[in-house]
Amino acid sequence: MKKKFLIYCSLIISITLLSISCKKESPTENPPTPSQPKLIFKFKFDSTQTRLNSFGQPSDVANGNAAQNPKFNSISAHYIELSPSAFTALGSGSVLYQAAQTNAGSAAAIDFDQSVVVSEGEIFKQFELSDLTAGTYNFIRVSLAYQNYDIAVHQSGLNFPATVASFIGFNTYITDYQINTQTLTVNDDKLQGYWGVETNLFGNPYVVTGQAPPGATTVPNPLFSSSPIPAGSCVVTAQFDSPLIITGQETSDIVITLSLSTNQSFEWTEVTADGLYEPSAGENVVDMGIRGLLPIVE
Repeated sequence: MKKKFLIYCSLIISITLLSISCKKESPTENPPTPSQPKLIFKFKFDSTQTRLNSFGQPSDVANGNAAQNPKFNSISAHYIELSPSAFTALGSGSVLYQAAQTNAGSAAAIDFDQSVVVSEGEIFKQFELSDLTAGTYNFIRVSLAYQNYDIAVHQSGLNFPATVASFIGFNTYITDYQINTQTLTVNDDKLQGYWGVETNLFGNPYVVTGQAPPGATTVPNPLFSSSPIPAGSCVVTAQFDSPLIITGQETSDIVITLSLSTNQSFEWTEVTADGLYEPSAGENVVDMGIRGLLPIVE
């Protein structure tokens, strides 16, 4: 009986092994295709980075004004272009990305509902290197669209934390947007320089909005003489420390960190010369622009 049992077990094992060896591999069991090397973009905010003017030159706060280093929460861009030389016209380089636009308002505008908004260190955009135009690039252009950051507001002898949402793209169609805890409905186009500020004064939420005048937003472009940008846009231009070379045959990722200068980038006119932003005293914001771009390649 024991011998028969052993023979029976042996037969079962043999049939099982044969079944396994004859089993065809399912397509779903094929090894996954290796991911392709990518060009990855991230943002960084640096209040110690050189403060530049619209011509890409170091700049101090204007006499009669004061400024703060805002603490950034998030940002969005709507255009990225790699440019071979200082004489490459805007749009004639390798355009990697252009965000969705809409005509829902009165004119062509960035569609804020479809904007990609990220915080520091998050991946903003990535592209397979094999899909990009091979070449040597000396400059990068990034058109910024939206900023969200924290500042301090002075009121009744006290400082209060406040959050600013500012739209610095050429034109943005906004259905609604959240500043901090408060959401505002717009359903309209807003030109470069539209902003909303939210704070809490003595336990009461307070929100105010405004529109900076045309040309008030600083957009550094060191190529202003050889390759200008349209007025009212926010196409920040910067040069790579070493030329960025793309062959399309890369075997690993290239990460570009877009380091933005927030050095005293929130600027206002002083009524009381104390370096404190006090809107109730009639101190008006004159600039919410970015004060420089440094592309760091890893």
